Amino acid sequence: MDRLKAMQTFVRIVEANSFSKAAETLNLPRASLTATMQNLEAFLGTKLLQRTTRRLSLTSDGAHYFQKCVEILASIEEAETTFRGPDSHRPKGKLRVDLPGAVGRNLVLPHISSFHAAYPEVELVISLTDRLVDLTQEGIDVALRVGDLQDSSMIGRRIGNMGFLTCAAPSYLASRGVPETIQDLSKHQSIVHFSGRTGRAFDWDFTVDGKAVKVEMSGPVAINDADANLCCALQGLGLAQCGRYQVRTHLESGALVEVLAEWPPTPMPVSLLYPQGRMASSKLSVFAEWITALFLGYPDLQA
Repeated sequence: MDRLKAMQTFVRIVEANSFSKAAETLNLPRASLTATMQNLEAFLGTKLLQRTTRRLSLTSDGAHYFQKCVEILASIEEAETTFRGPDSHRPKGKLRVDLPGAVGRNLVLPHISSFHAAYPEVELVISLTDRLVDLTQEGIDVALRVGDLQDSSMIGRRIGNMGFLTCAAPSYLASRGVPETIQDLSKHQSIVHFSGRTGRAFDWDFTVDGKAVKVEMSGPVAINDADANLCCALQGLGLAQCGRYQVRTHLESGALVEVLAEWPPTPMPVSLLYPQGRMASSKLSVFAEWITALFLGYPDLQA
């Protein structure tokens, strides 16, 4: 068995999340991939993939082996490019990127053509989701995360710090009054924004004398999307805590009014998350450089 070819086949199957799709990209019959995987699993003495009629998933051993294969193949690619001439260093190939919905729609995708112009041979496969994505299981090369990172098996690179504020529509403030202190919030309702990844409502917290003070809020609508949170706030359904980048134009137009400006919400880190060893890939490296430079141009992401 050609172990290098078996590794490449295994990685391609995981990244395509399908034997059939992987067979198409490799221009091989599906039966050939099935045989390769059977031989590889027999050689390793463990099951790497769980297959059902609806989905393909990695076992715990498969997830570990996949990560090692990616590192090994990236190292081989890096070593070979040294001897293949200047064109071999050009970033190329498929790069799978996972972005939070609101950040992707409002901050990244409006500029994605500039990345394509700079690196035309990199094929971006972008998913927009706020759910908890297993990078290894779903074959994601790099993910953008807002908030504290939880997965210690991945590499995290801080590229920004997202600023937030508390705001409301003038119609809401006219009917319920303007909160002057944090204690006044007990008389108000909010748009409840909960995490699409964990299902838990995001804490409302304020920086008071350098310390974070948490406040429990409730309201008529619970939303798991940042843009939907903003949409409800614009309709006067309650107070909202939003990213400053989201509401800047609405503050300027008067559609929203900032309240409790003396006690801003705690900023949240913005990070790139990727499996160990993956940054050796030139396509991932240039994407990381590009999005880092992009975010440096947003004052609201450098709080």
